[in-house]
Amino acid sequence: MLKCIIVDDESLARKLLEANVKQLPFLDLVATCKNPFEAMQILQENQVDLIFLDIQMPGMLGTKFLQGLIEKPMIIFVTAYDKYAVESYELDVIDYLMKPVSMERFTKACYKAVEEKQKKTALSQPQIVNKTTTHEEGVFFVNADYALVKVVVESITHIESMKDYVKIYTDKASKPIITKSTLKGIEEKLTSSKFMKVHKSFIINLDKIESIRSQVISIGAHLIPVSDVNAESLMSVLSQMK
Repeated sequence: MLKCIIVDDESLARKLLEANVKQLPFLDLVATCKNPFEAMQILQENQVDLIFLDIQMPGMLGTKFLQGLIEKPMIIFVTAYDKYAVESYELDVIDYLMKPVSMERFTKACYKAVEEKQKKTALSQPQIVNKTTTHEEGVFFVNADYALVKVVVESITHIESMKDYVKIYTDKASKPIITKSTLKGIEEKLTSSKFMKVHKSFIINLDKIESIRSQVISIGAHLIPVSDVNAESLMSVLSQMK
């Protein structure tokens, strides 16, 4: 969850941004502010991850407000002016949105903020990650649901690739763990011989197979295809299992 505030001197702009924020479940709106001075007070009293910040405001430019912050939350500029674009990127902001902002563009910018927070979280806890991702302990951690989530290797039933993401199914939860990774990246964490790639998009835990029919594996309610190139190897491995 990202705690955020909106800073804009225009009432309509604040209302439109607030409506957009409420459509994204991972955003928690702490406050809306008419000017940077109200925002300063909010920042003193609350932990804020992200600011949707206008630039051209009476009294203080949004860029000057940002430069004056000692502890800087992530910033997404939302402005009607394109002349500050170069300066904004020198300030290392997440994104620069031009009004009127479409929901699609707004969502894309917010996902950038989510990914940035996940990176910072992972970097701030290197001892935990290094300790718990050893193969001997049988667990590893992935970024999912805006947190580091522990995966117990022996609980994995199968893994499915979806472009830049993978779904990790376990017998401990009804829903899969979804994380940004490649299938190869997760495969490298699985040193056990119980796991086998049976399709370009699937890795399965051999111990979890319930049945195989016409090159389709059943694991619980899931049906997993076996590619022609992997079918013979799979049958050979299964014939040696006792």
